[in-house]
Amino acid sequence: MAKAILTFCSLGLLLIAGVRAQDGACPPTGQTPFDYSQALCMSFLFYEAQRSGDLPSSQRVTWRQDSALNDGQDVGVDLAGGYYDAGDHVKFGFPMAFTTTTLGWALLSFKAGFDKAGQTGYAMDAVKWATDYFLKAHSSNMLLYGQVGQGDIDHAYWGRPEDMTMQRPAWKIDTSAPGSDLAADTAAALATASMIFRDSDSGYADRCLAASKDLFEFADQYRQLYHISIPDAAYYYQSFSGYGDELCMAALFLYQATGDSYYADKAKAFWDEFGVQWSAAGVGYGWDNKFGGAQVLFAEVFGGDFYMGLAKEYIDSMTSQTHTPGGLLYLGEWGSLRSALGVAFIAMKGAQLGIDTSSNRAWALSQIDYALGSTGRSFMVGFGVSPPERPHHRSSSCPDIPEYCDPNVAINNPGPNPQTLYGALVGGPDQNDNYVDDRNDYVQNEVACDYNAGLTGALAAAIEYL
Repeated sequence: MAKAILTFCSLGLLLIAGVRAQDGACPPTGQTPFDYSQALCMSFLFYEAQRSGDLPSSQRVTWRQDSALNDGQDVGVDLAGGYYDAGDHVKFGFPMAFTTTTLGWALLSFKAGFDKAGQTGYAMDAVKWATDYFLKAHSSNMLLYGQVGQGDIDHAYWGRPEDMTMQRPAWKIDTSAPGSDLAADTAAALATASMIFRDSDSGYADRCLAASKDLFEFADQYRQLYHISIPDAAYYYQSFSGYGDELCMAALFLYQATGDSYYADKAKAFWDEFGVQWSAAGVGYGWDNKFGGAQVLFAEVFGGDFYMGLAKEYIDSMTSQTHTPGGLLYLGEWGSLRSALGVAFIAMKGAQLGIDTSSNRAWALSQIDYALGSTGRSFMVGFGVSPPERPHHRSSSCPDIPEYCDPNVAINNPGPNPQTLYGALVGGPDQNDNYVDDRNDYVQNEVACDYNAGLTGALAAAIEYL
């Protein structure tokens, strides 16, 4: 699809299509010690690079074009759109819902930070790109398409999404094959969107809220883990933590969106049923286990010594866990930065609620700074000093369209990826801060939509308070 004019970030710079985006796509703002506003702008460029479907005229990442326009035709439903998950081209609904909920929660919490950086419009666009897809995927009541593409078939292909020819089956949950975690997480994302768009597009907000309510009832009434109904997801995004955390998050956001005590009562019942304070112990905030986020959200919604005290205990327990010699919270090797930045976002939420404000904010900033280069190298592609140049990411490893993307060349090229995947956060270092910029290393060097979610929210908080 030809793009006539591209508008770059907050400075209103114009670039004629066909001219390649350079580093000025997100101009530096002069913030020190790290340019949080520039990093936030780049994070949204990464989400644009992950877009599937019919790209809009406002698309800034010009090496991407329309792709997967026939998604859903095997089931007779238009499922074009949404986000490719990571360095691959599957649309996994579960981590996509987590990503969208977190971005939405960040917008509702730290809008002043997004405003200050000139990124509010891009943040809203990032949320809406996902919720537009969720509304399509919720093609009838108590039904949701939760995955497009089959993992092993997709992962056997190294190339651009624009060039895909393999089958991309659509997988759903419904009352005969339910998925409470997936349905509730998507309900939470849509509930946040209903609040975000309430003032600017009330009709769209109403659609999101109606879908959220239906998916919440579906999740609550027909209880089952989603990967049982979508077995292919079990190999990639199995819901190990169960569905209690997602039910809590959905009920709490729906209560905020509606003011209906029905959802508040549901949330409090879930607190007891799923032992939220015990389930949150020792785990971060990510696509699978969201109990820590739910615990802090209870404190935000209801306040009071009980919930606030337990939120403090949770944040204290997380920030006091093992850190690398360079200062990164280390919760495991797979996506180490993703895990740390998820907790950093929660710590920023705690600080906002008055929980050890200065110390929690300072700790969260230390995690952001690590990601952006405090140990001597940046882990965000295209940002700062010595950033990753070889992320495990198929489309950015290919040359410009229409040049053929030879998979052997693209994978084994010793040089940088031909396309700079601005704003992508790579998996991150090991427990001793060791990291190698290796395209074949999908543990340390893959990127994913959920990897950027906590970082994006924490950056907005940092900009708001500095």
